[in-house]
Amino acid sequence: MSPDYTRALRANLWKLYLIQICRWFLLLMPVLVLFYQENGLDLQDVFIVQAFYSVCIIVFEVPSGYFADRLGRRQSMLIGTVSAAIGFGIYAFSHTLPEILCAQFFIAIGGSFISGSDTALLYDTLIELKQADQYQRIAGRLGSIGNFSEGIAGLLGGLLALLSLRTPLYYQAALMLVAIPLVWSLTEPERHTGERSESTFKAIIAIVRYALHGHAEIKWLILYSSLVGNSTLTIVWLVQPYLQAVDLPLAFFGAAWAALQFSVGLFAINAYRIESLLGRRNALISLILLSSAGYLLLSQFQTLWATAFLFIFYLVRGINGPVLNDYINRCVSSDIRATVLSVKSLVGRAMFALLGPLVGWINDSYSLSAAFLACGVIFLTSGVFFLVCLQRNKLL
Repeated sequence: MSPDYTRALRANLWKLYLIQICRWFLLLMPVLVLFYQENGLDLQDVFIVQAFYSVCIIVFEVPSGYFADRLGRRQSMLIGTVSAAIGFGIYAFSHTLPEILCAQFFIAIGGSFISGSDTALLYDTLIELKQADQYQRIAGRLGSIGNFSEGIAGLLGGLLALLSLRTPLYYQAALMLVAIPLVWSLTEPERHTGERSESTFKAIIAIVRYALHGHAEIKWLILYSSLVGNSTLTIVWLVQPYLQAVDLPLAFFGAAWAALQFSVGLFAINAYRIESLLGRRNALISLILLSSAGYLLLSQFQTLWATAFLFIFYLVRGINGPVLNDYINRCVSSDIRATVLSVKSLVGRAMFALLGPLVGWINDSYSLSAAFLACGVIFLTSGVFFLVCLQRNKLL
């Protein structure tokens, strides 16, 4: 490699860090559910909005991953960043459910084109630099940067919300524009791709079939990782109702959200150490057991001190991404990596699209405690099933 090319690849790392900061400086998140409620949505509607987002992800996720593998991860990330900026711009002026769904549509396109592409670009950059063994460490650092960014944004967003629940959205829309020139400046790593004579559609189907049927380890890792990811995604939309239920003042919502994000940042940056200490088998088993226990505990205790149980989910979230993505990356060749990682995201979103509205309905029809209990039972039974399948295939 030429010195200039090597320097450009090394620059990818700090640029990805900055892009991560911009992407996850989510000023709106500490009060987003409250914003929905202010505009006439109940919790079932909130989950329907997020399920719609997930369906959009399902539609665009794998084609966008294939686009990234064929035409470039940088190009894919650029499309995603521009789309996300448009979506947040629409969000800032949304007042009705259809307007919110329109904003979610563009944000979903953005998420689809970035998801998998950033991970694949990072992994291939490290391969070119002969540092692939550092992936867990760097991915954990990247995840923690995003979480610390979201934590700081939580503090600021909570303060802006005291002016109005819409104020954080105005700043959010402006901030997303900052990431566009950073993505533009990334360098695409060299990849060794085979010639493909089949049509794009057939190639995509072939990769999906390979990921979910042709390779047992990839299939069960994708399914299990998606389930664990869903356990930590679902809690995101229940945190604010829980804080309301324990009568936490609005002024402290940002601080509470920041504390959770800071914690997952610490867990993510130490994910490789935790995985090394536990070993693959214990790390895999503990993830879904911890999430399930968290839901069951929250279903029984709705007092201020019990908010400490929320940190269980953020421990799992911090470990799941860097560790499970690394396990999958080790099984996948460079020319299909972004597509396979997009398949993982697609499976996770499909699970959430089915589960999310059900959780919202249980909350609105029965109680928040019942919703937590249902989540605990669903994730525990499903997790045990996937763990048994991993064991039968000698993958634990």
